[in-house]
Amino acid sequence: MSRPSSTPRRTRPARAAKENKENKENKVNQPDTDKVFSGSIPKLYEEYLVPMIFASYAEDVVRRLAAHPATHPAIHPAARVLEIAAGTGVVTRRLAAVLPHSISIVATDLNPAMLALAAKTGTSRTVEWQQADAMQLPFGDSTFDAVVCQFGAMFFPDKAKAFSEARRVLKPGGVFIFSVWDSIQENEFADTVETALAPLFPHDPPRFMGRTPHGYYDLAAIAQDLQAGGFRSSPRIVTVAARSLASSAQVAAIAYCQGTPLRNEIEARGKSQLKPATDIAAQAIAQRFGTGPVNGKTQAHIVTVEC
Repeated sequence: MSRPSSTPRRTRPARAAKENKENKENKVNQPDTDKVFSGSIPKLYEEYLVPMIFASYAEDVVRRLAAHPATHPAIHPAARVLEIAAGTGVVTRRLAAVLPHSISIVATDLNPAMLALAAKTGTSRTVEWQQADAMQLPFGDSTFDAVVCQFGAMFFPDKAKAFSEARRVLKPGGVFIFSVWDSIQENEFADTVETALAPLFPHDPPRFMGRTPHGYYDLAAIAQDLQAGGFRSSPRIVTVAARSLASSAQVAAIAYCQGTPLRNEIEARGKSQLKPATDIAAQAIAQRFGTGPVNGKTQAHIVTVEC
């Protein structure tokens, strides 16, 4: 997987207005099943999605955190880092490998099954694992020097509330670094899968990918939610493009259709629909990207904001 490249991003006024409307609708219409990572989803997520789209962004986010004064050992020799929405631990493992051992790491996730797999996979040094809801963090005020969250903010029912919790647990001078996916049109595998599945369910197409993982990309809305959450400094936001690699179109299709809550949407239309939906997605990916190993664009926003 190629290393992500960063570019500053400006949002055009017309697009920003459209995105604001979409984000308000998503906040109301996001079903609870969009946040459920259970059954075989965690294993498939770790096996397929992590190397395909998450690993390179984990390196990028941790590199930014490690370079920030909030985690500099000479300034904060006993710093504490909180990870929200740790998933199966791709960022956690990188944090444990890169940050000085004097810095303690607490990794949390809403879904016990994801956290259990992360803990079982393990890290290069001790990490405290704890189930936690980002909307109501079980930690005291001003207890962490840094909070990090990779691709979790899109799932928060109330972004401003979750951001206020991150702000609450941060010490003065602390930093919050998080990432969100750009629009689905800028993420080629996800876009291809969602488009391919629509004809299979013409009266009720599954829209999980566009609605939730790729539904929170308006930079103006992100800045507004951070301000509503109590952050007074302006966020620094960069857009990071990378390449997503999979050994085959079938692997990419399994990753999206069976290793994410898109599976919940497909199976809600009939348990027997999972295999044909996966096969249709694989055919569409192969048609667009070729047979054999496939390579598609991904794009995300990385947000850094200080207390």
